Amino acid sequence: MKLHYCLAVLLISSFFASLIQNNFGKTDISLEKLDTGNGQYIYYDLYKPDVATVDSKSPFIAIIPGFQRSKEALSNIAIELSRRGHVVALIDPYAQGLSSSSSSRRAATTEGYGMFALIEHVHSSEDFDYINKNLLGTTGHSMGGNAAIRGANYFGKQAAKENTVSKLHSIYISGYVLTLREDILEPAKSNMGISYALYDEGAFRNELKGWDAANMRIAPESITAVNSGLTVDEHVSKVELGKYYGDMGNSTLRVVFNEPLLHPFQPYNSEANANQLSYFDKVFDSPIKLDPYDQIWQWKELFTLINMIVGFLLIIPLTRFLLGINYFSSIVQTIPPALPQQSNQGKIIFWLIFIIGAIVACITFIPMVDVAKQLFPTAANRELTWFFPQRMNNPVMLWALLNGTIGFILFFLSYHLFGKNHGVKKSSWGLDITKTELFKTILLALTVFVIYYLILYIIYFLFHIDYRFWFMGVRIFQPEMLLVLTMYFPFFFIFFFSNSLRVNGAMRFEGQPEWLSRLIAGFANSAGLMLIIVIQYSVFATTGTVYWSTNNTDWLSVNLLFGIVPIMFILPYFNRIFFQMTGRVYLGPIITCLIFIMILSTNTVVYLPL
Repeated sequence: MKLHYCLAVLLISSFFASLIQNNFGKTDISLEKLDTGNGQYIYYDLYKPDVATVDSKSPFIAIIPGFQRSKEALSNIAIELSRRGHVVALIDPYAQGLSSSSSSRRAATTEGYGMFALIEHVHSSEDFDYINKNLLGTTGHSMGGNAAIRGANYFGKQAAKENTVSKLHSIYISGYVLTLREDILEPAKSNMGISYALYDEGAFRNELKGWDAANMRIAPESITAVNSGLTVDEHVSKVELGKYYGDMGNSTLRVVFNEPLLHPFQPYNSEANANQLSYFDKVFDSPIKLDPYDQIWQWKELFTLINMIVGFLLIIPLTRFLLGINYFSSIVQTIPPALPQQSNQGKIIFWLIFIIGAIVACITFIPMVDVAKQLFPTAANRELTWFFPQRMNNPVMLWALLNGTIGFILFFLSYHLFGKNHGVKKSSWGLDITKTELFKTILLALTVFVIYYLILYIIYFLFHIDYRFWFMGVRIFQPEMLLVLTMYFPFFFIFFFSNSLRVNGAMRFEGQPEWLSRLIAGFANSAGLMLIIVIQYSVFATTGTVYWSTNNTDWLSVNLLFGIVPIMFILPYFNRIFFQMTGRVYLGPIITCLIFIMILSTNTVVYLPL
């Protein structure tokens, strides 16, 4: 695809995504910043539908994404709630997205990821004269759900102390039940909707075990939540899903849903969203009446998915265009000849190395989670630090460093023990390069990185849209993330360069179709991580409990792979394409490491003291 075609598609798909997001011009969306005290701040997208006016005030709902999620990950529910006339604030939680870190190690619990301050601000500020201050609510998924119930507890205690009603009229808790305990629920003076996936992988932490752990009909957490709004005589021993218990008038309304989903996919399901929309329609009497299944957010996801695909493809013609500039043209060299056709013995060795690499990648990932806790204890404990502040990416970095090094070892061992005696020449690897060419290669890669993100910023400025699909996204970032990138780049680069050398120096054979070569390389780079997912969910499907359930970190780290595996699979494709452009193995890993690591870094928690 040519560069101008990519740019045209990005503009068109972003325009249509924006139309869906703002309800075809009926909702004004703005990026807002709120100073929350102690040098902390949050960014949030404010969705203001045109029906919200001084004369016709609308309810207000703060949306809180979960751990490892930025605000855009829950734009779907923001779209649908604003379509129904609610004013919505879609929050970047502390240490995620554009928001600052928090001085608290338990930001969701103690501050609602910044939601407590936002509710106080909306309730007291005269700037929100189009909001009904008696109808303030919040909703969140996963740790965002924890923030929601903690908010009900916080504002309930405040109301009791001041002898007033709670500022938080109603909450909706999605994907989190660990804090549905009597000591948390008793002070809460808010109506509550609860939604939990029947196949939630994190249910091993719940009171019941196995398949019963996530069954909200009988789960103690669900029963406790319902009974918290009932008199002792009304207490239930089993919950009827979808039934409203209690009394909305005295803030004791309770309802429980139990959709047949996995945890990470719960926010992206029409039934789950319909249940939430029905709940807020009941407690807030939505200004605009729509069927709960009347949802358009899927179209926005489609257009931003197009953005993400085309955004990745854009890297190729952009690089080719820059290589056409006279200064960079000297980087282009003749493509070295491919390796000789594989003998039967060579095929055995090749697939043996393939299997060894996949097994090593599989068995080393979770141990690196534990090693990261020892090497980077500050980030692991959710404390602010300048020293490798990304709690969840630190294990990934260690895994990449280890497997990149092992990849080098396997590559050179196979050459010295077999390849050099069977026609393999070092000249085919594409390693030869002068200092001047290397400097220009690095400069070109940096130029591609800057232009790539400049285009993204322009798209975001014009349309308030980035590149994403569900919880995977390419997003804008704060300047300090460049420091984080610089910190992590050298260690990740070892893996990326190792991959480029192996993809182009050991997986390119005479007579082999290019599509097959790239496909094998893609699976070689991702098979080990895919195997972890297969093991995790095969055990889950047969036992009701995930395989890696020792602690929250192990489970969350496996969950993280849903976003990493696609990157690992497409990485060899880029390394091969850039090799074919330049005849050398350097440009590909520099470009991909810069862009892909920034993507990883901006989609995780960052405990920087800023």
